[in-house]
Amino acid sequence: MSTTAMGLLAGLVLGWAAAFGGFYEFVVVAFFGAVGLIVARVIDGKLDLGSLTGRSTTRR
Repeated sequence: MSTTAMGLLAGLVLGWAAAFGGFYEFVVVAFFGAVGLIVARVIDGKLDLGSLTGRSTTRR
């Protein structure tokens, strides 16, 4: 299983645990799943947050 899949799974589990018993379970679980996915993509190197902030990881 890839790091991206593990991050998504971890985010979904944590979101489900945080929302257990609440009315907006789906929204909270989707949010935590998205956060877990983003963190895992950054760890895998498939998402560069530097491009969003104007910083680049490559030096010229």
